[in-house]
Amino acid sequence: MEEFINWLAGQVWGNGLVILALGAGLIFTLATRFVQIRYFKEMIRLLFEGKSSDEGISSFQAFCLALSGRVGVGNIAGVATAIAFGGPGAVFWMWMMALLGGASAFIESTMAQVYKIKVGNEYRGGTPYFIEKGLGLKWFAVIMAVVVTISYGFLTPGVQANNIASGMENAFGINKFVTGIFLVVLLGAVIFGGVKRIASVGQAVVPFMAVGYVLVTIIILGANFSQIPEMFSLIFTSAFGANQVFGGIVGAAIAWGVRRAIFSNVAGCGEATYSSAAAEVSHPAKQGLVQAFSVYIDTIVVCTATALMILVTGMYNVTPEGAEPIVQTLKNVEAGPAYTQMAVETVMSGFGPGFVAIAIFFFAFTTLMAYYYIAETTIVYLSGKRELPWLKTILKIVMLIMTYAGCVYSASTMWALGDIGFGSMAWLSLIALFFLMKPALRVLKDYEIQRKAGKDPVFNPLHANISGADFWEEKCKELDDKNSSINNIYIGNSGKSL
Repeated sequence: MEEFINWLAGQVWGNGLVILALGAGLIFTLATRFVQIRYFKEMIRLLFEGKSSDEGISSFQAFCLALSGRVGVGNIAGVATAIAFGGPGAVFWMWMMALLGGASAFIESTMAQVYKIKVGNEYRGGTPYFIEKGLGLKWFAVIMAVVVTISYGFLTPGVQANNIASGMENAFGINKFVTGIFLVVLLGAVIFGGVKRIASVGQAVVPFMAVGYVLVTIIILGANFSQIPEMFSLIFTSAFGANQVFGGIVGAAIAWGVRRAIFSNVAGCGEATYSSAAAEVSHPAKQGLVQAFSVYIDTIVVCTATALMILVTGMYNVTPEGAEPIVQTLKNVEAGPAYTQMAVETVMSGFGPGFVAIAIFFFAFTTLMAYYYIAETTIVYLSGKRELPWLKTILKIVMLIMTYAGCVYSASTMWALGDIGFGSMAWLSLIALFFLMKPALRVLKDYEIQRKAGKDPVFNPLHANISGADFWEEKCKELDDKNSSINNIYIGNSGKSL
């Protein structure tokens, strides 16, 4: 069974997906005229602009919820495996994927906002919603929703849980079975508390864990300051085959850099679309920009922090798939969190294993919360107008079972299942985004016109020539009715005074 799972993961993650992800990012970057770079300052400002409401969460909460999903074990274990199989050059291609992925993230999150709906007292939306409403392809949307539900509810939670359990066992000697039980109880308490609780926990934990991780990186780099120029030279020369040692594995560097960047920041895979749709904003492009920024935080900041700690201390091995080791600094050490633990240990003796284990716990736990929210949203989509609370209960139980299983089963199996899940979503989502690029560009143009006129952009789908945006059409109608009532009152009062 394990051999079949690994084979399937290899098929899903072939060169075709690498080319599709890089190509999509490049096309979206050119089409938006480098929106992820031009509006960098605007991204930061918009982070703190939106406020939460009874129906939706704030832009910052949506940012943290999306970052909860993005920042996970891919930022620690994923970076280590990219270096282990692709060499130091893989780090450069992770950066490139992040830069190009910012445009993909803008497109997908903007579309999620355009085609969001109101279910009960909550905003819901995401890739299946905008495929149905934006492309008019219900069958495609249903397939997407089923794949997402299976991926986040069944295939991917084990990766996060496995790394939590391994980290706790290596650092503190805690049995994986004990960690599994504790994790299931804690996760159950959060996901049974609803979307608002998930967003609140993410808002509190995500900034704290990211800042702490970066601070430790600065300490490690400071202690190895003289090695920094040589380290960056190694990354760039290895990325283009100019390095004598790693010149023969450029293809592996590209493939593993892109593969692990997608696993980490999931730009274009649809993950952030669900939290984006839940945000309370006046214009869809605002949330698109906020989520483009979250890609930078995930890969340019957190992933880079891991890579720099590993490379500057030399705590890594490089063994391309099916080949002899090129670098073997660490004897009998499996690629993963251990690389980062050893790197921290070289400077802060006795601190590395515990610190990395705790970092993995926070990173992975918040990711599990985000996974549940996404899977629940696709369950809501598949349920339609029917109230089927038992489906959500089944989802919760299945996800908790897989979380426990991830703690006690082999890491290779869990990574393969995760790759199958993310790879499948990436194929479907990126193809859909190509067909939705034109309406996304019209939304961006509408946003830019209003900004140039000195306005705080407010979205009206008619002005952007967008059809099917039922939520926004209704909102504009309500606003027009409200303004009309105010004008009538004003005219009436004016008449009385005369």
